[in-house]
Amino acid sequence: MARPINRVENYTTPALVMGFVNLLWFFGVLLAIWGLPAVLVAGWVLNYAITLFERHLRAQGKYP
Repeated sequence: MARPINRVENYTTPALVMGFVNLLWFFGVLLAIWGLPAVLVAGWVLNYAITLFERHLRAQGKYP
């Protein structure tokens, strides 16, 4: 028997907050182990990966 489709919760904000928390502890561990240059390199690599992903989505027409 088919049930009607109900509205679901919007988990965008909690997901973004947890992503931020994970990024903070990741950068904190890098800072504690290898120092600020490692954090800067990791941030640059992450930024570059996000840029490449955005270009890929734009090329496929899936991103405005």
